[in-house]
Amino acid sequence: MPTDVVTSFIRAIEQFDLDHALSHLTDDVEYDNVPMGAVTGREAVRATLAPFMAMFDRVEWVVHHQVASGNLDQGVVLNERLDRFGKGERWLDLPVAGLFVVRHGQIALWRDYFDKETLLTGMAAFG
Repeated sequence: MPTDVVTSFIRAIEQFDLDHALSHLTDDVEYDNVPMGAVTGREAVRATLAPFMAMFDRVEWVVHHQVASGNLDQGVVLNERLDRFGKGERWLDLPVAGLFVVRHGQIALWRDYFDKETLLTGMAAFG
C-alpha cells in the first residue's frame, strides 16, 4: 500500500534516520516545499533536510488525516499533519498538508503545503 511507504518514511524522519528515509525516495524525486521552492533528486533532498533537522533534537510528524488511492506501482497519499520540531523545552509546530506520489514502491513526488511565515517565526524562536 502507498500509505505503508509514506508511514515508513515519516517514521524514519522522526528517528533522524535520514539514510533510511531517503531510501523511500526515487533517484529523481521532486521535493517541493511549496512556499520555499522545489528540489529534484535524492541528494538534493538530503541537502535540504539535513541542515534543518540538525537544528533540532526531536521530530514528531503527527498525522491527523490520511487518504490514499492506487497501489505501490502508482499511488497517491494525501495527509494533514502537524510537523513538530523540538529542541530543549521548545517546539516549533507547523501545520502541513502533504502530497506523496508513490511509483514502484518509492516516493516520486513529495509536496508539502504550509505557511512560510509560521515556519520562519517559529525558527526565529530557536535563535
